Amino acid sequence: MAGHGADEHPHGADRLCAAGDRVYSRAVRRGRVPRRDAEPVPCLLDLALLHPDPDDMDWLVPTSPQEVMTRLLREVHDEVSAGQRRVGSAVAAVEWYASLGRRAHPAPAAAEGAAIRVLDGLARIRSAMDEASQACTTEVLTVQPGGIRREHELAEGLDRALSLRGRGVRMRTLYTHVARHGQGLLTYLELMGDAVEARTLDEVTERLILFDRTVAFVPANADRTMALELRHPALVAYLATVFERLWHLAVPLSAPLPDTGIEGISHRERSIAALLAEGHQDAVIAERLGISVRTCRAHIARLSETLGAASRTQLGVRIAQAGLDGPPRLSLPGRESPTAR
Repeated sequence: MAGHGADEHPHGADRLCAAGDRVYSRAVRRGRVPRRDAEPVPCLLDLALLHPDPDDMDWLVPTSPQEVMTRLLREVHDEVSAGQRRVGSAVAAVEWYASLGRRAHPAPAAAEGAAIRVLDGLARIRSAMDEASQACTTEVLTVQPGGIRREHELAEGLDRALSLRGRGVRMRTLYTHVARHGQGLLTYLELMGDAVEARTLDEVTERLILFDRTVAFVPANADRTMALELRHPALVAYLATVFERLWHLAVPLSAPLPDTGIEGISHRERSIAALLAEGHQDAVIAERLGISVRTCRAHIARLSETLGAASRTQLGVRIAQAGLDGPPRLSLPGRESPTAR
């Protein structure tokens, strides 16, 4: 239940910091607080405990304590249920493999058991990826979710990328549109030159790194401290196909995003409108588009102003009336320039 608070507020709604507790309590007692009171505690906006007053954007109104409690209990229930399902599946799988082991003949050293490996811990993940990188000779396909890539994240993989470039390996990466605004990524791509091609989408899948269409790495838990190393040909081929489909739909990084065709509404706001129409909460929309909850709500406020909506309910109606309740119609990239750095 960890939230997307600022670095100095790394907590969830179940364990507010002292400053956040004071501001939220005051907002509940008074019905609203000035926006400036929440500036020292961005966690309250990021955790959806405060949100802009539709009638006056200089004020923030609180989410009711009852709704917060319901949300926390639902998260706990979902986590427990998911854990129980995983344990049940693991027990069933272990029993099945055990029964196979009793019947099977001795297998050679390179058995199919190596087709899927669980890598526990960042050190083991890095070691396995370094090994796969050193054996790579042709191409690397990567999907990087989230928003703007932090410079230290890019630096971590720079040595590996430079080594691949030196061996003539081609690299293609998919990012979210938000990543276009990160100077670190632009510097990284400039440094890598023609060895790396990049495109962007509104949303991408979870992280994927695929070497030579032979071995793939995907996260095995939410915080990415565990990963799966996949060498099964069918699985790897499936992931490569998914990547190619997304690549075909993505926009080259050097090309501008398509215009929405609606004055005053940006491409990102159109994507947010479509997700709002699907009934998603602000935090879910922010995560899917790789932006902060605060930025998401600022875009929603601009959408409301542009469409003349005085409430969320009215905004939903206006979104449908404007034809914004579906995904934007993007022209397929690559017709004029097949790839771009």
